[in-house]
Amino acid sequence: MASMSPYAVDIENLSFTYPGQPGPFLSRLQLRIPAGERFGLFGPNGAGKTTLMNLMTGMLTFREGSIRIMGHEIKRHNRAARRSFGFIPQDFSFYEELTPLENLEFFGAWAGLHKQEARRRAAELLEILGLAEVRHRQVRKFSGGMKRRLNLAIGVIHQPRVLFLDEPTVGVDVQTGFAIISYLKELNKNGATLIYTSHQLSEAEGLCEKIALINKGRIIAHDGLEKLLSEHRQDGLEGLFLELTGTDYKDSDV
Repeated sequence: MASMSPYAVDIENLSFTYPGQPGPFLSRLQLRIPAGERFGLFGPNGAGKTTLMNLMTGMLTFREGSIRIMGHEIKRHNRAARRSFGFIPQDFSFYEELTPLENLEFFGAWAGLHKQEARRRAAELLEILGLAEVRHRQVRKFSGGMKRRLNLAIGVIHQPRVLFLDEPTVGVDVQTGFAIISYLKELNKNGATLIYTSHQLSEAEGLCEKIALINKGRIIAHDGLEKLLSEHRQDGLEGLFLELTGTDYKDSDV
């Protein structure tokens, strides 16, 4: 059993090399995210933020270093680690031929919920996220905003203590984006740790309390957002981002 940890995510000496590369893409990276934070991970395309997110969620495997999620080493306690977090990917992760209710019951069972609990949570989330009236409609007929809300519901159905969010509001209208961010803040008030990445920096300013900036595979800044803005004499995250990572074109996102 994992010991109690004050950290939602604890990364030590993490190195990762893509096949065919001459050297590590990430080298001896260190990062600790206390439980209960609203944390943002940002960087230009190709900086390493998507790679790091995929390593933290187990979508990529590593050989050197360690990643603990709520005290569970993701390699040794894979099932416990996975059940402690939810992941909201940028790409939709549901079955379009099913209804939202069927999707939620399926993914609830996959996350380890008993049938009755999965059904109860599905009904609760459909109501909260404004999908109750369409719970029996095929998802393929949904708007982009409705699909985003379903994507979110699937990621939180098992009430994870840590929630990884990759562009959770991309492509939605202002009202839907506001509703999603408001719900995420409510989850955080109830104890969930949010780990968020996005290119929507104005949205990020309203959500994230602490941030890390990653560039060329290493973390170049990690602190409270207000403190970093003050230290670098910037009035917004966009200015801070450009000052620390530069203004050159970036071509890839890994």
